[in-house]
Amino acid sequence: MSLTDIAIAFVLGIVEGATEFVPVSSTGHLIVAGELLGFEGDKAATFEVVIQLGAILAVVFLFGRRLTGVMTLDRGEGVAGRSGWLRLGLTTVPALVAGAAAHGFIRDQLFSPVTVAIGWGVGGVALLLVERYRPRPTQSLDTMTACTALAVGLFQCFALWPGVSRAASTIGGGMALGIDRKSAAEYSFFAALPIIGAASALELFQARDILGRADLPMFAVGFGVSFVAAWVAVRFFLHLLAVATLRPFAWYRIVASLLLLVVIGAGWISG
Repeated sequence: MSLTDIAIAFVLGIVEGATEFVPVSSTGHLIVAGELLGFEGDKAATFEVVIQLGAILAVVFLFGRRLTGVMTLDRGEGVAGRSGWLRLGLTTVPALVAGAAAHGFIRDQLFSPVTVAIGWGVGGVALLLVERYRPRPTQSLDTMTACTALAVGLFQCFALWPGVSRAASTIGGGMALGIDRKSAAEYSFFAALPIIGAASALELFQARDILGRADLPMFAVGFGVSFVAAWVAVRFFLHLLAVATLRPFAWYRIVASLLLLVVIGAGWISG
């Protein structure tokens, strides 16, 4: 493993971990970062899957006690026990079906800086609208209904467009459905586990013949860095939500979208 590989693994690990669970789109950031670093192709796609798993593991550690409550076979209420299984299943199925059906098209046609810029901008405007017009919160993790969980899953389908953001779709969608902001964020973390886990398993299976033993050190560095970055980012995000709204993330997305379009127009990276 060369120093260049280490540097790429470190940078992309930070990008993934810092953006996976906040509403700015980790996929969009990785597409742009990969373009700038010249790290693209099948190996890069597999690397992104591995560092996603590092970020997911951080959530498992941070919310271990809550996840243990979800994983029990007790009847439970809201996002706990069998009730939690049902709700997470209802949230996962729409995007899982849509993603499986459109996987090839999404990978071949939508993974570009231009589509990311569009997703960032549209998603930023959507978050501003949610913060402006959201209803008074009436649901939390303990009182979320099955219908709400399914509706959040339908919102999650928007994240199949790179740049829109799975976190933005589920958090913003949850808030629009009457879930309080903090509960919507925490449910977004939990909902990430099955959908990203399933997508990652499919990607790794399809890439089983691509990687060799020489790739393991680079992937291990990226995995570890992503885990640490996600741990820090999630804790910071939850503390921020206690005192702020999603508007800073919305404006960040809008500004980033405009800057990316300028960069593409100037020919500094391809569209």
